Amino acid sequence: MKDDNSVEQSVIAVGVWVRLASLAALEKKGRLVVKIERKQLALFLINQQIFACNNRCPHEGYPLSEGHFTDGCILTCNWHNWKFDLSSGDTLVGGDALTVYQTRLDGDDIFVAITEPSPQEVTEKALHGLRQSFDLHEYDRMAREIARLIQVGADPQEALRNTIAWTYEHFEFGTTHAVAVTADWLALIEKTEADPAERLTAIVESVAHFAWDTRREPKHSYTIDSAPYDADELLDAIEAEDESRAVPLVRGAFESGLGYSDIEPTLVRSALAHYQDFGHSLIYVYKTGQLIARLADADTALRLTLMLVRSLIYASREDLIPEFKSYRLALENWPNEGAETPIAEQLVTGRLTHVLDAISQGAVNIDATYDAVMQAVGWQLLHYDTSYQQHVDKSVSQNVTWLGLTHALTFGNAVRKMCDRYPDLWPQGLLQIGCFLGRNSAFVDADLDGRQWHVADVSTFLRDNMAGLYDHGHPELIVSGHLLKVLIALDEEVREKGRSEALTMLVAGVNRFLNTPLKRKHALRTANQAISMVASEG
Repeated sequence: MKDDNSVEQSVIAVGVWVRLASLAALEKKGRLVVKIERKQLALFLINQQIFACNNRCPHEGYPLSEGHFTDGCILTCNWHNWKFDLSSGDTLVGGDALTVYQTRLDGDDIFVAITEPSPQEVTEKALHGLRQSFDLHEYDRMAREIARLIQVGADPQEALRNTIAWTYEHFEFGTTHAVAVTADWLALIEKTEADPAERLTAIVESVAHFAWDTRREPKHSYTIDSAPYDADELLDAIEAEDESRAVPLVRGAFESGLGYSDIEPTLVRSALAHYQDFGHSLIYVYKTGQLIARLADADTALRLTLMLVRSLIYASREDLIPEFKSYRLALENWPNEGAETPIAEQLVTGRLTHVLDAISQGAVNIDATYDAVMQAVGWQLLHYDTSYQQHVDKSVSQNVTWLGLTHALTFGNAVRKMCDRYPDLWPQGLLQIGCFLGRNSAFVDADLDGRQWHVADVSTFLRDNMAGLYDHGHPELIVSGHLLKVLIALDEEVREKGRSEALTMLVAGVNRFLNTPLKRKHALRTANQAISMVASEG
């Protein structure tokens, strides 16, 4: 873009000072644009004072030389009305700060101090700007500030570590999808050999999710007390929903030199102590561990662990409601032997009691039973009755959508990863996958022909769909997060379990999920359910 006010200028460097133009040339128009290598500077003469700044608006790069002035040296960019104080560089309306330069006059020659800020200065300024972007959730500014970090060679993961430090006490109920999604975005970078723009996308999406989930949330501080770590006591404190006991134990563990991996066995047991939080608890334990390992920072590890413990404490315990009361009985009666491995057809429809009984029969052959339950998960994805996401006049209990169906896959993946590590927990893991199957069996169409969704080249399917996540196009972070989590979980299952009937069915089910419209707002359904609820109150 060439500006009408631009001039060709040979520059003379005098130390850090550079001669840009003559005063006479500036006086003719009141403004000039001077190019120095890759820089484009704007000079302005206002009330006999000379000001210099970057000519590109830090918002979207439009030329500030085309702007107008108010109140002396307040420059307005005419494209989006951002306003800058040229005496300080402060942004008065808008976000990113404007770079301004010191000027001096030597006879008729205008000199500008061209000094490059140190990488540390750029990093500190970019992190400050990134934090400011959270209040209005300025996604584009988040991208620019993180790009500035990368440009000076800073570790872009510092944006994540700082984001966690800024936000972890603003999660009222602890861990959310933001943690799980961030772990998966970092995994995706490696799986797809991401280019610079894709790597930036992954970091920005992660930061944006933390920022969104804590936007306008007050501070919910954790106690600073600590106590000697005891695994049984921590498990008991979480079960008792007592954060005042649990948090000091976590702090004591870290203060004594223990890390997340030392506490993980207790957290896994807590997550599987109930069929709870619709599977989120175990998923969060698995993904928190992955994220801690990737960020490799002790302070970040403590913060993420505190968030996780809080989420376990506040987790809803669905095994306590009538719908899932048979789970506890099935767990108590889990047989010491049982070699009759269930087949997927036994698990896809029917009552929960029937599903749990069939799973229990495979107690001896854990691998085969896991394959059967995951094949059933894939079948239900392939046969989900999408009319349930369109209805407007059914009860709240039938608000079943695509995103809910996918939790059986991501939870099942977490079960395999965690129960392989702690094998005595396989009964809880398998039966809780069964809880998903029993619940979802009421919302499938067994007559649906799913053959069109079967995938011949699974490797290409995964590669193309994972690469497409960088430009997913969904405004809701929860939606893009679910797309990512489903594909990462599926990729892990394919890579680590190998080809099987279970994987064939899972891939087909995910293919259908990715290519079927997703209804996210239910205005009329919400209104009908509100009327029904209010009518029942009297």
